[in-house]
Amino acid sequence: MTGTTAVAWRVVVTVVGAALAVTGVALLVLPGPGFVLIAAGLAVLASQYAWARRPLRYAGERAGQGIDEVGRGGWRSAWPVVFGLVMAGVGVAGLAGARIPLVSGPSAALLVLSGAFLVGSVVYARATRSHRAARRRFRAASAARARARR
Repeated sequence: MTGTTAVAWRVVVTVVGAALAVTGVALLVLPGPGFVLIAAGLAVLASQYAWARRPLRYAGERAGQGIDEVGRGGWRSAWPVVFGLVMAGVGVAGLAGARIPLVSGPSAALLVLSGAFLVGSVVYARATRSHRAARRRFRAASAARARARR
């Protein structure tokens, strides 16, 4: 890229990344996927700024720990699914025209998206956990067959 194009690209990346991160911070107190937008903003900023890579890496590690914890199952998986379904249900009711206090069209849409994201995250965590368990069983069986051949 030429000097002017590189500067213009850096400005665009800065504006988009900052907008995503600031919107994510606002969604920490409003209904919506705040942490997801903060991570997306950091990912955009990390393409141009080294300082954004460290918090992005930390967020990725914490997300992985959270997925592992939810993937363990039991009530750790059930309650987020219940809350996600309730959020999505309230959002759908708001979009359908039900008069719900503090729920307008945009917040209803964000409730539906947030609920779907929450339920999807739990499903992903559970599926990943069962996939990892199957992979461990496969490796153990392969190792046992290899020992038996010796």
